[in-house]
Amino acid sequence: MTLKIAIPNKGALSLAATDILKESGYRQRTDTKELRLVDAENDVEFFYLRPRDIALYVGEGTLDVGITGRDLLLDSGAKAEEVMSLEFGRSTFRFAGPQGAYDDLAQLAGKRIATSYTGIVRTFLDSHGIEAHVVRLDGAVETSIQLGVADVIADVVETGSTLRRAGLEVFGEPILESEAVLITRTGNGSPAFEVFKRRVEGVMVARGYVMMDYDIEASKVTDAVALTPGLEGPTVSPLHREGWVAVRAMVPRDGAQRLMDELWDLGARAILLTDIHACRL
Repeated sequence: MTLKIAIPNKGALSLAATDILKESGYRQRTDTKELRLVDAENDVEFFYLRPRDIALYVGEGTLDVGITGRDLLLDSGAKAEEVMSLEFGRSTFRFAGPQGAYDDLAQLAGKRIATSYTGIVRTFLDSHGIEAHVVRLDGAVETSIQLGVADVIADVVETGSTLRRAGLEVFGEPILESEAVLITRTGNGSPAFEVFKRRVEGVMVARGYVMMDYDIEASKVTDAVALTPGLEGPTVSPLHREGWVAVRAMVPRDGAQRLMDELWDLGARAILLTDIHACRL
């Protein structure tokens, strides 16, 4: 059965999701006006939708899998679940009010809170035992206080520059840390979905690791392998040069240059780093 996958149709989420899918071996559209694409070779069908609608389609079972923001998933209340984080599209949701007016969440009691994410805000308030009136607005919530619609806002905060220009500042703990996530309907364990998930997982792991090769004296292998244990143990092969071996291991991309320095100091030579485009672990 063809796997039906929902992808954001525009914006930063769309571009990053498309990159991951290409690296996973799937065809992607070349025209941003296309709303549907069939990848017959991989038996999948892609639908390009508004990010806010994706969780609803997946939760109802109309589509099998989707990529959207954690914020949009939780706000929707859809019967869909997060499968894995995709490490892009990160954002933080915070409360904000006039500068100097608020410094504690308890002050939200009885206030009007403007937001585009009513589901998330109501859930947060309920979990903290705070009763307040949530006002739904679509975009540009920063002006709602000045216009007398709300006392406080709840919105995505990146640098905070937009809030400062509106005379606002954040307060209290973050409401939510969000990022792009892979979602599916609750209970979906179909073979087609498992194949798709493994492919995406392989790309995510590959992005975080590099392959390291180096030569070292056999007497120093134990110390070298302590630095490069790999995922299931490194590959160690004898060299034509007597008393030396070649070692190959996957190592985290972050810190790889420092690791090369440490291996050099240990006596390793011919140290190479190679990008990994995909893997199955």
